[in-house]
Amino acid sequence: MADETENKPKDEKITEDSDTTFVEEMIEDENVVQEEMNPKQVELNDALARVSSLEDQLLRSQAEIQNMQQRHAREVQNVHKYDGQKLASAVLPAVDNLERALLVESEDAVAQQIKTGVEMTLKTLVQALTDNGISATGEVGETFDPTKHQAIQSVASDDVDSDQIASVLQKGYILQDRVLRPAMVAVAK
Repeated sequence: MADETENKPKDEKITEDSDTTFVEEMIEDENVVQEEMNPKQVELNDALARVSSLEDQLLRSQAEIQNMQQRHAREVQNVHKYDGQKLASAVLPAVDNLERALLVESEDAVAQQIKTGVEMTLKTLVQALTDNGISATGEVGETFDPTKHQAIQSVASDDVDSDQIASVLQKGYILQDRVLRPAMVAVAK
């Protein structure tokens, strides 16, 4: 009898495993039969999968095109905004030379007339720069800003506060929000 009770649970276990395997086989057979019976359904499923893939590709392509258009618009805007940068950089040394020429004292009438001509030329160039969005930076008393000014030296000064520009060695220029040339300055300690 003991032998029969030991075998009984084994038999039930075998039956459960074989039932599970049998059910799984039937499900697989049913799927195969359904696929064989409905080839149109299989085609439809494949077509839907392709459509989904193509929709995804279309959305990605549209996003890429939109990104390219925005990037192009920014580049065009920057070209227009910083249009005169190269010309301004070429003209700035002439402005510096005209300003230095005006520092020379003139005693006779001819020298005074030349100085007047230099002043008019300088005024015209400065107005042209201003009209094109270029402004000078680096005035005595202005707070030192390392993004706009280049400190050449630091000096003790009673005229200005600490971290302010005590003297300007060369003017700096800014186009819109871009520094064309930093001002070379001496900063008060």
